[in-house]
Amino acid sequence: MPVAPIPSRTANARGSRRGPTLPSRHVLPLAALLGGLLPISAEAETREVPPAVTLETLEVAGSGRGGPAPAEGLNLRSPGRSASRLGLTALETPASVDVIAGETTRLRGQNTVAEAVTQNATGITTVAAPGNGNGAFTARGFSGPNSIQQLYDGTRLFVGAGTVTFPFDTWNVERIEVLRGPASVLYGDGAIGGVINVVTKKPVFTPLNEARAAVGSDGLARLALDSGGPIGEALAYRLNISGNRAEGWIAPDGSFRNLAVSGALTLQATPDLAVTLSHDFGYQEPARYWGTPLVDGRIRDALRFNNYNVRDAQILWTDNWTQLRAEWTPSADVTVRNTAYRLQSRRQWRDVEQYAFNRGTGRIDRSDYLEIYHQQEQIGNRLDATFRGTLFGFRNEFLAGFDVNHIAFRHTNNFYFDTTTSVDPFAYDPGLFPAEGRARPAYATSTRQASVFAENRLILSDQVSLLAGVRYDAPVLQRTDLVTGNTFDRDFRALSYRFGAVYNPTPLLALYAQYATATDPVGSLISLSQSLASFRLSTGEQVEVGAKGVAWDGRAEWTLAGYRIVKDNLISAVPGQPTLSTQVGQQSSLGVEAALSLHLSEAWRIDANLALLHAQYDTFDQAVGGAVVSYAGRQPIDVPERVGNLWVTYAFAPAWEARVGLQHVGETFSDFGNQAKRPAYTLVNAGLDHQVTPDSRLSLRAYNLFDTIYAISGNAVNGVGTNWLLGRPRSVEVAYSVRF
Repeated sequence: MPVAPIPSRTANARGSRRGPTLPSRHVLPLAALLGGLLPISAEAETREVPPAVTLETLEVAGSGRGGPAPAEGLNLRSPGRSASRLGLTALETPASVDVIAGETTRLRGQNTVAEAVTQNATGITTVAAPGNGNGAFTARGFSGPNSIQQLYDGTRLFVGAGTVTFPFDTWNVERIEVLRGPASVLYGDGAIGGVINVVTKKPVFTPLNEARAAVGSDGLARLALDSGGPIGEALAYRLNISGNRAEGWIAPDGSFRNLAVSGALTLQATPDLAVTLSHDFGYQEPARYWGTPLVDGRIRDALRFNNYNVRDAQILWTDNWTQLRAEWTPSADVTVRNTAYRLQSRRQWRDVEQYAFNRGTGRIDRSDYLEIYHQQEQIGNRLDATFRGTLFGFRNEFLAGFDVNHIAFRHTNNFYFDTTTSVDPFAYDPGLFPAEGRARPAYATSTRQASVFAENRLILSDQVSLLAGVRYDAPVLQRTDLVTGNTFDRDFRALSYRFGAVYNPTPLLALYAQYATATDPVGSLISLSQSLASFRLSTGEQVEVGAKGVAWDGRAEWTLAGYRIVKDNLISAVPGQPTLSTQVGQQSSLGVEAALSLHLSEAWRIDANLALLHAQYDTFDQAVGGAVVSYAGRQPIDVPERVGNLWVTYAFAPAWEARVGLQHVGETFSDFGNQAKRPAYTLVNAGLDHQVTPDSRLSLRAYNLFDTIYAISGNAVNGVGTNWLLGRPRSVEVAYSVRF
């Protein structure tokens, strides 16, 4: 028998880079108080929780659709709102959608959002580094937080100087929905490659309590708690706390720690009105590690575990997110939703971030001494209404709404400071960050964004439906130089739309086609520099066709998609005039993606996906050494053309379950000219679970089982790789979960 989840009682970039003042007196004491306890975990098995009176339940019920709760598999029949605000299932949506259950991420030992997305979704990789927080992904030939947008409970997180640091922990995740391909028609600019939406656990009216503790390699310790239940007849709560800490695998000072706290209250004010107030807090001190120097293009074993940052390096990220969500369903045919929110982010970096081996001296040259602060506040409101009825005698669903935001961003840096140092590769003193290199206020921006959107689904028959959407965005930016006092204003206008059709020969088979447009900023929109102010948004379009289905009494799910995306208006140097730039560049990708989930028997399960693509710069010139060089035909930076995942699960004995996961990422490049190559790699992860009692579980996890040396990202100078940011080596964890 398979090991069942613990049952319930009911069944870089930073652009102009980082900036604000860090956790203030309210944050740091809390972190210090939990410093010895910050082992707290982000990993756990959960079980299906009855939907109770949560907004997510109301969204599904209001759409008139049921469907299984997200679990292992492709979840093609589970309704979602990331690929369509109408709450369609993947079988009803003319797009490529992954629905990753939070339970799945915890069963597979995926403690971060990046691990969950890259090891489960189709064709997604990460190039995240301490410079861009948790928020740098690649999808369908495009990379970075300005091309793959991130959402939290359906709300967009604006990118501050190339950086997104929230969310990061999977303990509070109910599911992660990934839409591959352009999504500006739903969420605005910055989504030509796709969207990643983290949906959190919600309050429930059935009591539940679960805790988890874990220890592992390199001094790793985790603690986590999940509690929910009723407070009277009309009020329910949910509280999640998780924390992690470790000494780290890099030395000196490769330690990390983090804390995530999420709380929510749902009030069922009337039978047709539910209101939820939630607050999420995230505190992170990631490893102060920026990469390992290459020697003759390779990582030497003797340098693999050395950290060349300064002794007093510091990275701190703090996020506070408050939401008030209401859903009103006055009738079966009308649903009105409103979300008001406030996000505050404080980020700080003090590091030396570039390392290169000097063959002439035999030493490690260190450069890019940076101290940067971000102070960001995002306040907004989104309202939409759905109407179900008929149009021209056909069943029809129509949604319209608006979204308004104000984002204040302040950037403090030391970009005028320039120094280099050299250290012995082995016996070295890390030294201290220079006192004369401290940051000073650089610039502040105020961005007002307003948009209106609409979506319509016309159901021509039980077999044919048409989906259309449109969105108009009008952001206005004001930037003030805090050194000179100069200001400039810039406004943008963007219209995005899509058309799609779905044909269902049978209820469990869908054939579809879609055309969609998108926009991307030329830099992080809210931190746009004056040098880029004259350029307009980059535009793109995609054509996609595909098929997906459910077979074998629901034990097999599969998807297949082919697409072509073209992105225009890249900033390109003017031939013959290397000091001038114009917006004539073009980038494209052509690819095919497939996914399969197969429940072979009660004991065996296989989940696999594969993405193959050809991505290139079509027209792209850059100034190099006083001349203009064309990179047409080159593979875009950080973009792999082969990505695959495989998970095999085997319940080999009563109360015992084993799983093995393979993740393959093809070769990538760190430079436009494709000279600085990062090799392809394949990682193997494994797990073993034992259901000790009906309410407790013991889990063993092994990561990077064969101790593969691999690079997540890298730097290059003049086409030569200088250093790689390495992934973690072989490590193990033992965890114990209990329901009480």
